[in-house]
Amino acid sequence: MGTVVDGNSARTNSGKENRQWIYAKKPSGKLYNYRQWVGYLLLLFLFAAPFIKINGNPFLMFNIIERKFSIFGSVFYPQDLHIFVFGMLIMMVGIVLFTAVYGRVWCGWTCPQTIFMELIFRRIEYLIEGDWIQQRKLNEGPDSDARAWKKVLKHTIFLVISFFISNIFLAYIIGVDALLKIMTDPVDQHAIGFASIIVFTLAFYGVFAYVREIVCTALCPYGRLQGVLLDEKSLTVAYDLNRGEPRGKLKKNDTEQGDCIDCKLCVHVCPTGIDIRNGTQLECVNCTACIDACDTVMDKIGKPRRLIGFYSMDDLSEGGKTGKKNNKRAIAYSAILVVLTVVFGFLLFSRSEIDGRLLRATGSSYQLREDGKVSNLYTLELLNKSGKDIQFNIESAEGRIGVQMVNKIHDLKKEGSATLSFFLLMDKGEIEQYKQNVKVNIVSEGKVMETLKTTFIAPPNKE
Repeated sequence: MGTVVDGNSARTNSGKENRQWIYAKKPSGKLYNYRQWVGYLLLLFLFAAPFIKINGNPFLMFNIIERKFSIFGSVFYPQDLHIFVFGMLIMMVGIVLFTAVYGRVWCGWTCPQTIFMELIFRRIEYLIEGDWIQQRKLNEGPDSDARAWKKVLKHTIFLVISFFISNIFLAYIIGVDALLKIMTDPVDQHAIGFASIIVFTLAFYGVFAYVREIVCTALCPYGRLQGVLLDEKSLTVAYDLNRGEPRGKLKKNDTEQGDCIDCKLCVHVCPTGIDIRNGTQLECVNCTACIDACDTVMDKIGKPRRLIGFYSMDDLSEGGKTGKKNNKRAIAYSAILVVLTVVFGFLLFSRSEIDGRLLRATGSSYQLREDGKVSNLYTLELLNKSGKDIQFNIESAEGRIGVQMVNKIHDLKKEGSATLSFFLLMDKGEIEQYKQNVKVNIVSEGKVMETLKTTFIAPPNKE
């Protein structure tokens, strides 16, 4: 399934035969307007999210270096691995179910690559070099001062935007505060940080100035997966072959000709350079530009819209009812996604703000005291995940067991950790078995933050 470039492409300036440069016609239409609203709202969120803080924590941060993540203002550490595992499970199931029902809509409407390329970089290109025909003439034409200035202006703007994107990208990794230090402190204090910004800038610039649609058609693994995730009931952008063929130029009173007049506008607007009339293709990102272009032509010639539209293969098969969607399947899959998301949200927001690890002191046994009590020594490791400084106490969950601290620590700094030692005490006369389960509460401001379980050993009372 090769990329179709029919009239919509030209060779790159390098003259190599293996790369066809895509000159996409500037899209317009109802779906494109919707796509712009979705894209610009997502861009606003993307640029604003690193700067938003909740309880002093970033709204979103994925600090792989320090193994610290902040999601919706809640900080996660390696101890929260089970939540991330479930989150990854939801992501994988979501990709399979969403694609199986709705095709590659993610790629055309919400993928950052598509949003940046189509709503920012291509629009700058249209503004400076004109629509697709003007762009092709400019690249194929002779060298001139006007051409040089346009190229310099375009690529300078591309570099500036790529620099801005690289800073935003880095803010998601190390946090805005660390990024501001890199920007304001002397260069020699943050050599790695500056090098990272430069590398990311050049990478983004290379992707959006040169690599472009190859990311979607060859490099992105999700695009490769589409072939095995789609089936006959999946909704995807498709051409109604039964209605459109045989295609040909518009002729008056020709009852045998299909609705497609072979204007090739669907090809000209395609950002990946394919001909949607050739059937379902992996290169299609479901951007719906071809739907808008075809609808415009159908309106002009007085034919019904949606010669190209969202259809399943069952809809377009012989005897199929075009436009009838399998809503039960879509609802069922969507419901599964909602349930998984709700469970993930519950795990996300119900996790403890303090992580504790309670262990019996290594090599210790029970101690018989002169006052008739039996004690066991424990070690407690605490990690503050609340995003603020807290004061706490260690209390027994059972009234018959007392707590005696060895090292008294009651303050835990934000994202801080502490190691405590303490004795659990029990009257010898109340001990009925050698080993019994006990619980310890970590209490802050009168609220039980975490309950930990352990065992208490002592000789049973034989009286």
